[in-house]
Amino acid sequence: AFLVAAVTAGCAGVASVSVPPPAAKVEVRSTAPGPGHVWVSGHWKWNGSRYVWVDGYWQKAKKGSVWVDGHWKKTPKGHVWVKGHWR
Repeated sequence: AFLVAAVTAGCAGVASVSVPPPAAKVEVRSTAPGPGHVWVSGHWKWNGSRYVWVDGYWQKAKKGSVWVDGHWKKTPKGHVWVKGHWR
């Protein structure tokens, strides 16, 4: 199947995509490489013409912070990727 989507520039250079992303894949987490690591979940990424899966990975935690996974947010202008970040 051929996928066509309109992409428009949004706030701070973030693009919105009119085609919703597929459901997230079920990932099997490997064992953490050591204490003080957090899992960054995999996600669908828009490459300009279709969605491609980005595998999850372990990341060294930032002391005193909590990792918030990235996610797709539905807006009136389309779907926008909200990057994962430390809070």
